[in-house]
Amino acid sequence: MIYVVRHGQTNVNRDGRIQGRNGGLPLNENGFRQAEELRASLSSITFDFVFSSPQERAVQTAEIATGMRATIDSRLDVYDLGEADGMLKSEVKLQGGIPDPHVYKGVENPRRYAARVFEFMNELLEDESLQEKNILIAGHRCTTGCIGAYYNGLPDDWNILRFSSGNGEYKVYPFLPNKKVHI
Repeated sequence: MIYVVRHGQTNVNRDGRIQGRNGGLPLNENGFRQAEELRASLSSITFDFVFSSPQERAVQTAEIATGMRATIDSRLDVYDLGEADGMLKSEVKLQGGIPDPHVYKGVENPRRYAARVFEFMNELLEDESLQEKNILIAGHRCTTGCIGAYYNGLPDDWNILRFSSGNGEYKVYPFLPNKKVHI
């Protein structure tokens, strides 16, 4: 089974700001508590593999939740929010759930983002030796949403956030050998 985890809370989450790659922020006190609660809720699972976004908050959550060292994969990195990174959610002009790239420079192309996460998932599911293993993937709201879209299909409006998890929460997906999804 594949357990897809969203990192615990950071100060930026708490303050109602959108959070991307700026600062590589760590968990705050509540985030550490969420990661510990995640560990307790997953205590009956023995994980064979743990993958994480390179962001500190995701790595911390993965390692606290499993007690294992996470393998970092840059394809799981948070969506690049460009100039909108760190802004209050209420102030950001959105286009389909992401900062409007016509307003903010440096916003990642949604197709490229989905393609890199889907590439990770395709590669993971190609390895049939992992089929009977328990795998934890730690990432972000966008990561959990994109993996949800991998399994459920990309929404017509490309708003993958409808498949996301909250801070410190997870979703479980089956290991489907040789499943291939391309953009």
